[in-house]
Parts: sequence; C-alpha cells; structure tokens
Amino acid sequence: MSPPPQARPVLLVVAHGSRDPRHAATVAALTARVRALAPGVRVETCFLEFSVPRVGQVLARLHAEGTRDVVAVPLLLSRAFHARTDIPAVLAEQAARLPGLTIRQADVPGPDPLLLGALERRLAEAAPGRSPERWRATGVVLAAAGSTDAGALAAVGGLADRWRLASGRPAVRPAFASAAAPTTADAVRALRADGIRDVAVAPFVIAPGRLPDRVLAGAREAGADLVAPVLGDAPELAGLLLRRWAAAAGAPRAGALAG
Repeated sequence: MSPPPQARPVLLVVAHGSRDPRHAATVAALTARVRALAPGVRVETCFLEFSVPRVGQVLARLHAEGTRDVVAVPLLLSRAFHARTDIPAVLAEQAARLPGLTIRQADVPGPDPLLLGALERRLAEAAPGRSPERWRATGVVLAAAGSTDAGALAAVGGLADRWRLASGRPAVRPAFASAAAPTTADAVRALRADGIRDVAVAPFVIAPGRLPDRVLAGAREAGADLVAPVLGDAPELAGLLLRRWAAAAGAPRAGALAG
C-alpha cells in the first residue's frame, strides 16, 4: 500500500552513472515509466558519478523547494558495495548539510524473481518467432555485472536456479562481467561442453555501458547464438522501484537518515 498523498515522500532514483550516454538515456526512460505508473508520486533521478545531476544537486534543489522527506531507491541489482557503502555515505553527507531533511534509503530492486518475466521478454525480443520447444531446449547464461561481495554473487546464482526451475530449460548459469568468475565466454563454453546446442545470453544489467559491452563481447567470443537486450525500462523493474519506495515510505521517520 502506498502512503496517503499528503504524506508521500519524494521518490529519488539513485543510479550509478556512466560516461556512456546510453546509460543516462535508459535511466530517463525507466524513470518516465515509474512516473506513468504512479502519477501521484514525485519522482526524481540522480547519479553517483559520471552523469548529472548528482545526488547532492538534486537533494539541495528539493530542500530549497521545501521538501523534507525523501526516499532514495538505489537503481542497482545487488546489495553489494554501492548499496551498502557508497550510497549511504553520500546520503548521510547530504542529510547533515540540509537541515530538517529526512532521507530514507530503500532496498535495491534486484535480484528479485519478478524480474524473470522481464528477462524472458528480452530473450524473446532477441529471437522473434522461435518456437516454444526450441526455447525450452535453449541454455541461458545470466550475465551480471559482478562483485567481490559473496552474498551478491550467491543471489545471482539463486536467481539463475529459480529461472531454470520455472522455465524448464536444461540450464541457466550465472556469469559475471567483472570481479568474479565465470566470465560470460566461459559460461557459454561450459554449456556447449555439456551438449547444449542453443545458448542464449541474458544480460542482468539495467542500462548499456562498459560492463554490458563486456558481456556482449564475451558472448560473441564464445559463439553464443543470441544476446538479449538489457533490462532497460522494463515495467517489472519500474514496478519494483515503486514497491521499494512504498515499503520505505511506510516506515517511521527516524533521524536525519534511515536505512
């Protein structure tokens, strides 16, 4: 349930940012979808680095306009370093600078089983007309950005297992673009070695950029049959951002920063 209109805090989407302009454009499209789903909620976007506006710029503007309650939703697919360290630090710094402003940090939207629908749809977009029988025989590499956080890696593996069981495919294997093994190319080769003829790569990333390009390069290097688009402005992802906002917005306001 959403809080009553008079009590609704601003939903601040906190994206990482990238030098690749496709990243900011994708975040803008996703934010537009969130606004369309919840027209009574004010939705703003900011970035940790590389892109603008930055977190401090948006919070300062909101504070100057009279906003005193913000829920920051990290646009991330794991509870790794950025969600646990970087974002809380920058939010705490801004809360200390802006008197009377309460900032609550919501949970990240992924990995969440609701995103499996988006992943399936992106795969279908990569090979329109493929028969259901052939899809069920296709092995999938779920290619995430990667992390040094063991819990974040395990969560991607758990999502891959859940997808395999739900879809009936012969295999869904996790892979990582950085900081962890296997790489996308190694995961594709492993599926081939297991005798799976058709192999698809599903990027578990939100927007184009350096790491998604690395996923694509690994898929091509190992000869994957197809690569799905990134999640982008998937309605499932937009809906999860609203769910995370609503859960944090319903929590008591306590102190300058609550997580």
